[in-house]
Amino acid sequence: MPVNVTALIYVLAIVVPMFWLAKPIALKFSSERDFNRRRNVWLILTVIGFLSPSFWLFALLAIPLLIAAARKDTNPVALYLLLLAVIPPVSADIPAIGIAHLFELDNYRLLAFCVLLPLAVRQWRSKQAAAAPIGFDALDILLLAYGTLTVVLYVPFELNHVLLSDSFTNALRRAFLFFIDIYILYFAVSRTCSSRGAIVEALAAFCLACALLAPMAVFEMMKKWSLYMALEAHWSDDPLYWWLHTLYRGTELRARVSAGHALVLGYLLAVGFGFWLYLKSRVASARTRVAGVALYWAGLFAAYSRGPWIGAASIAIVFAALGQRAFSRLLKAGALMAIAFGALLASPLGERVIDVLPAMGGSVDAENITYRQRLADRSWELISEHPFFGDQLALQKMGDLRQGQGIIDIVNTYAGVALHYGLIGLFVFLAFILTAAFRAYGLARRAAQADPDLALLGTSLIACIVGTLVMIAGCSFIFAYEKMYYVLGGLAAAYARLVPASQLQPAVAVELGLHAESAVVSRSENK
Repeated sequence: MPVNVTALIYVLAIVVPMFWLAKPIALKFSSERDFNRRRNVWLILTVIGFLSPSFWLFALLAIPLLIAAARKDTNPVALYLLLLAVIPPVSADIPAIGIAHLFELDNYRLLAFCVLLPLAVRQWRSKQAAAAPIGFDALDILLLAYGTLTVVLYVPFELNHVLLSDSFTNALRRAFLFFIDIYILYFAVSRTCSSRGAIVEALAAFCLACALLAPMAVFEMMKKWSLYMALEAHWSDDPLYWWLHTLYRGTELRARVSAGHALVLGYLLAVGFGFWLYLKSRVASARTRVAGVALYWAGLFAAYSRGPWIGAASIAIVFAALGQRAFSRLLKAGALMAIAFGALLASPLGERVIDVLPAMGGSVDAENITYRQRLADRSWELISEHPFFGDQLALQKMGDLRQGQGIIDIVNTYAGVALHYGLIGLFVFLAFILTAAFRAYGLARRAAQADPDLALLGTSLIACIVGTLVMIAGCSFIFAYEKMYYVLGGLAAAYARLVPASQLQPAVAVELGLHAESAVVSRSENK
């Protein structure tokens, strides 16, 4: 039996029961029709992906399916988040006459073209039809300012040890891809998630996607077999792909599933855990609430990535610190984490965890931490030489950090941005997400007493933003790291425009179910 078919059978055997188990919870946040459609699209795309001999056949079949599903969905952002990691981010070049290629196409851009772009166009037209302003504000300006820097300041690629020169066509390509990859994503999320229900549904869809990834990650760790690797290797046409991209920590396989990298998988699960901290307040069963936390952390440990472990812990701490009765919540969260960590160390996994924690005497992959320290020192030297707009040739001056694969791995997003776009670039990059977070924090503070459910939602978003800022310090800005950074910014911006239930007309609040939700949260907080 072909390895792709075998892997597909295992994937379906894991995710189909997970969809069945998750459906009663998912229906608390979305309609049954939307849930069934999204589930079916996820399963169909997965089957097509494993059985397609090339990415282009997958794209040919996926495009009409995605367009049709997005048109019918009441919340296309939720559909986007569920499908974000439905297949690995393998890319293929779009051929063009007269140039090497037009640009690369992958699952992220398929979703952008088929789901987000039509959604943004509909939103734009609806605003114009209503004679209402689009509402460009500081967040749009900061994001577009950062995009302008990435277009104007060209960071050359190296091909066969030759630096590729820039051109007007190349600059146009960068501008177009920034618009499609980043701005449309932020615009669609921030403008269309215009109600509390839409934001919560988006969070629930992402949690569902992570609930599918987590058990597959545990399977990969236990069987030491990457389920999606054969698909990636087949589409890449690289006979060494499997060997080059399979990651181990010591002798243990680091799960990656369809995320593209173990660090990315860990990041997705950490954010999913942060969203679940809010969603579980709407779940009556204590067993289900605990099972959700355990599921995401099981996947986190399977990814075997230290950065996401720290990020997930940061999310839990910030979530506890920003809630009501912060001191008691922090003590409770600290005690629970200490108990869980102690139980983990006493389990068969304990020795593996200790081995990768230098603070506890671990030595496995300790050279990665040494490399990060060298990278930070060398980066600061170069940033000091070109502090304002960076040095676009910085990588050519960092040959001493070139690794065995022949690459210089900038495993620090802050260093990468500052090196190439200077401290000005780093300022606008961070100002975007921090402005969104502070706006969300302002609403959460105002709603803390009158609308605890709304405050708890904002606390979850802020905690995930803080966790993201922690995690990108130990990873390049790749794959879902980039996408979720702007998704979180968009969700925080949308959240900041919401109105607390206490300020709504009673009939509207009752229609939205906000009074009941706030009462449930208040009772859970007072236990």
